[in-house]
Amino acid sequence: MQRRHQKVVEEAPSPFVTPEMRKAMGEQAVRLAQAVGYYSAGTVEFIAGADRSFYFLEMNTRLQVEHPVTEFVTGLDLVEQMIRVANGERLAFGQDDVALKGWAIESRVYAEDPYRGFLPSTGRLVRYRPPASTPLEERGASTSIRVDDGVIEGSDISMFYDPMIAKLITYGDTREAAIDTQIGALDRFEIDGIGHNIDFLSALMQHPRFREGRLTTGFIAEEYSDGFHGAPVLHELTAKLSAVAGIVASTEAARAAAIDGRLNGPVQPNTDWVVTMDGAEHRVRIEDDTVLVDGAPLVVDAPYAPGQRLIEAMIDGETLSMRLSRTRAGWRLTTRGRSHDLRLLPPHVADLARHMIEKLPPDLSRFLLCPMPGLLTALHVKEGDKVEAGQPLAVVEAMKMENILRAEKAGTVAKVDAKPGDSLAVDAVILEFE
Repeated sequence: MQRRHQKVVEEAPSPFVTPEMRKAMGEQAVRLAQAVGYYSAGTVEFIAGADRSFYFLEMNTRLQVEHPVTEFVTGLDLVEQMIRVANGERLAFGQDDVALKGWAIESRVYAEDPYRGFLPSTGRLVRYRPPASTPLEERGASTSIRVDDGVIEGSDISMFYDPMIAKLITYGDTREAAIDTQIGALDRFEIDGIGHNIDFLSALMQHPRFREGRLTTGFIAEEYSDGFHGAPVLHELTAKLSAVAGIVASTEAARAAAIDGRLNGPVQPNTDWVVTMDGAEHRVRIEDDTVLVDGAPLVVDAPYAPGQRLIEAMIDGETLSMRLSRTRAGWRLTTRGRSHDLRLLPPHVADLARHMIEKLPPDLSRFLLCPMPGLLTALHVKEGDKVEAGQPLAVVEAMKMENILRAEKAGTVAKVDAKPGDSLAVDAVILEFE
């Protein structure tokens, strides 16, 4: 057998995949390559059962998207080896020379919105700041981060191509270390302008079932049967976010107080806040490096300057990265797989705000709205038509997928606002009902 037939199995070590199972898969992959006379890097995919039985799924005559996982745990540059084989060289090593070390995990950062059923999201990358890569210069390093991408800030994500924005690969000595490194890197991944799946990826990494390795192809349907709404809210995290929000608000208040020429003279910046987040209120008081949240002290080091978008905080000895943005009513902090909308008010203002009438969102049930940017390829009804619940109304195409829009309830079409061939923005009105 020529060495260039041999294949490195592209999968990090796993308690489920035993050495015997890995060897059998590799041997079958080699026999397949020999049978078709294939001489290059390639990927043979198998699907495995709970009893460790496995079955051939497909072969890709190229490197797979996940090849950095193999490169991390083997120390091999697969692209280099592919080029050498294409140049007629034999591999300079055999399968027995390939040693697997550590663990690697890869996530695909996609232009899709998990809060809208993973529908495609298109538009301009108004802000694109991936976490800094930390190459594994020596295989003795404990953790590493790698980002593979083909976009830059300002790039357009169109409706015509694959939704992948980047690949985030992390390495650790253990599976838990690789997962935790992935969570931290996701917290530092900044994307604005389009919907993306970073919150979902982070929530997935934190999910107990994922961390235990109890995975099947039905994971998402089983664990998120009613849709994705962000990672669970943890009280400890809520307190830490309230503390950081108090520091941000106090810093902004200090800057505002420094404005000279005030009619009422100098103003003492506020350091007491009522933070409303996730339906609950928290009292926050800033005292130098200590922040009191509902009376409990937290030692916080969270450098912040007005306009800053990424905060790296040290809270009671734990590092926490979070993305920060303004909202109409306050701030949004995003970390650990969830976005938290916060309103911060001085205590006397918060007491008065409780008497304000709640503004209810408008009723949009009589409109058929486009759930994502896309091309309206078909319209199955016209003005005056009566429709029943579940009836197909329109088809919107985006990123290689056709999405059938159905009626949520019975009704009569009062007006048609779009026609086939129109490029629609998210929430554009397609139909109106009586």
